Amino acid sequence: MVLGGCCTNVWAYEQLLLMNPRIGSALTFSQMLFITAQSLPSFLTFKPHSYVPRLKPRQVPLKQWAIQVLTLTTGSLLNNWAFAYQVPLTVLIVFRSAGKGLAVSMLFGFIFLRKTYSVVQIISVLLVSTGVILATLSRPPPVSSVPEQSLIQSSEALQKYMIGITMLIVSLFLTGLLGLLQEKTYQKYGPCWKEGVFYTHFLSLPIFLFLIPDVRQGFSSLSDATSTSPAIVSYLILGGNLISQLICVSGVNRLSSQVSSVSTNLVLTTRKAMSLCFSVWWFGNGWNTQLGIGAAGVFAGSLMFTLVGETQKNAKQE
Repeated sequence: MVLGGCCTNVWAYEQLLLMNPRIGSALTFSQMLFITAQSLPSFLTFKPHSYVPRLKPRQVPLKQWAIQVLTLTTGSLLNNWAFAYQVPLTVLIVFRSAGKGLAVSMLFGFIFLRKTYSVVQIISVLLVSTGVILATLSRPPPVSSVPEQSLIQSSEALQKYMIGITMLIVSLFLTGLLGLLQEKTYQKYGPCWKEGVFYTHFLSLPIFLFLIPDVRQGFSSLSDATSTSPAIVSYLILGGNLISQLICVSGVNRLSSQVSSVSTNLVLTTRKAMSLCFSVWWFGNGWNTQLGIGAAGVFAGSLMFTLVGETQKNAKQE
């Protein structure tokens, strides 16, 4: 489920972005709506002599989910928008693989939760951060036969690229903030992650009222008969993206419930490396030594952080 579902999800994701780099809003809306729809039945209840369903009582007040809704939705939109600013999917995968905002999570944990970290953990975060920087700088400039035109294209492309990278950096900070908010919520109200998944996605849907033109444009591009693929194929790929995402998330949760966190992270890191290699092979995305070194630094640093964290956890239990 993890290797098949998650890798298929990345393939469908890139295929949709190639059809329309500005499909981000429509794609994020589809993901939020799909997760809400498949989670909704388990949160509905029927009262005696009533045919109108109601939501079950919550463990967490709605106001506790509000800031998480804004954080999750904004981060998801920025991730999906970045591709429209000439950020290759290989770089995007490296950013997403950076320990889910590992450096940011550590910074927030130190400032707000008073956590302490070992020297090895700090080194691993520096390794991840260095890998992200190398991957960011690995993008080759555009080539043109006319030197003046090449310079103009390079300047414009670099400007767009840096906007996309800024989006990913902001998304990393939002991911770290979301992790901090979730940790504090679960500490106070218990392990109610299913409720969190449902309400953060359900309450995010009204936000897309402000993005109706973007969402409509994204769906229109899938229905465009002049696109590279027939409309039915485009919508099948979108459906495949949503279903494979559900399989991927379910597989990760099932795996984490049966094996240690180290084993889970080893599998996830392997999956991300496979997705990166598959993207380079199938879609012909650019690959160079600098990107390879950066990606290796991110994966190695993430594994170091995970292994050290598990060792410290076992030591405390003993």
